[in-house]
Amino acid sequence: MSDTHVLIAGAGPTGLTLGIDLARRGVPALIVERADGLFPGSRGKGLQPRTMEVFDDLGVLDRIRAGGGRYPRQMLWRDGRQLGEHRLMEPVKPTEEAPYEGWMVPQWRTQRILRDRLEELGGKVALGREVTGVTQDEEGVTAHFAAGPPLRARYLVAADGGRSAVRRAVGTALTGEAVDPLPMLVADVRISGLDRDWWHLFPPREGEDEFLTLCPLAGTDDFQLVARFTEGTRVDLSPEAVPRVVAARTHLAAEDVTEVLWASDFRPRAALADRFRVGRVFLAGDAAHVHSPAGGQGLNTSVQDAYNLGWKLDAVLSGGADASLLDSYEEERRTVAAAMLGLSTRIHRGEAKRGGATLQLDLGYRGSSLSAETRTEPGPVRAGDRAPDGRVGGVRLFDAFRGPHWTLLALGTDVPEPPAGVRLVRGPSHRTYGTGLFLVRPDGYVGWAGGTPDGLGAYLARPGRH
Repeated sequence: MSDTHVLIAGAGPTGLTLGIDLARRGVPALIVERADGLFPGSRGKGLQPRTMEVFDDLGVLDRIRAGGGRYPRQMLWRDGRQLGEHRLMEPVKPTEEAPYEGWMVPQWRTQRILRDRLEELGGKVALGREVTGVTQDEEGVTAHFAAGPPLRARYLVAADGGRSAVRRAVGTALTGEAVDPLPMLVADVRISGLDRDWWHLFPPREGEDEFLTLCPLAGTDDFQLVARFTEGTRVDLSPEAVPRVVAARTHLAAEDVTEVLWASDFRPRAALADRFRVGRVFLAGDAAHVHSPAGGQGLNTSVQDAYNLGWKLDAVLSGGADASLLDSYEEERRTVAAAMLGLSTRIHRGEAKRGGATLQLDLGYRGSSLSAETRTEPGPVRAGDRAPDGRVGGVRLFDAFRGPHWTLLALGTDVPEPPAGVRLVRGPSHRTYGTGLFLVRPDGYVGWAGGTPDGLGAYLARPGRH
């Protein structure tokens, strides 16, 4: 007997996203978090356009928008003087096919919004439950805790961060390298007398390594401070030390830092788990991949992990799909995570710039075993691609996709009524999709594409489809 169908270790953005997706599907799930509260810092503050699309589907987009804002422009400083604007990234203009821009929301606020949505759907987070061991058998998984009785589940998802206890318990290594050997500080601070219209950059002098940035956090009175130190420095996280760092590297005085809300030290690293699945245990988020913060890929890749896994767990647990469907999680997500790790590392080292690749709109699964492209001359949108937004016959596509179902687009061609659980949208040939049939998965990617219905029935009927 199981205490729950899915046990999720970790109440960060990954675990909360998965919890919401399962809750809206009616899948019994429980999130356990080792801390006594949600993460208090701003660390993963940047939400890419693809993540905004996921949050639209999960019903939190309006709250995310209200809780943050656009990225500010960046201003370079030297010796107390403004040197001029420095563009770390080009602004992204929304289009009909990709309607959302990147958005800045402090991670602590994103997590509160996700937790509130989870609780609205009947989900729950159990705080102060630290996983210390995992055992599994053919029927399920047992999680053991530092305090309290063990819990039994059909499946366990490790979303418990880069030092994942679950990953260690199942014997999976995290293989990688240091992106930057120098220690760094990230903190949330309040500062008087500093313009909040700019992201302030204080670069190192020639031949030096130390730099500092102060980014106003949209929707708050706070700034996120990031500073790099020389090799061998022991980073002091005390409320007295952080203002001294600001004073030493900027034109501000220590007393201008009126409050230190949260502080942490780290060394940027890129690492990938050797496996994303071990039996009935799945690794997601930082438990599966650890990124440099450059490029803003870590949290966003983590949310996509959860979004990919949720519908597959539901399909198997509901009895509608063969358990082999779950093999596609590692097949699809480990490849994407490896690519995003490489991108983050190149951006951190100055070998690449933030651009279209960081938006995560072009990521897809064309090589996946779940992707079936049957046309001899496919158009721009193919099986495995993200399904763009747009309008078909007066229907907005993202409105049609929203929810836990599959969607069949019949554009410029006819098709029989699909089975239950598949929403049909008919319309003329479309300027983005072209002509044809497009079966869109619950996570917004095209699973099957064809010029005629031939082969669609077989795809819908095969084990592991839904």
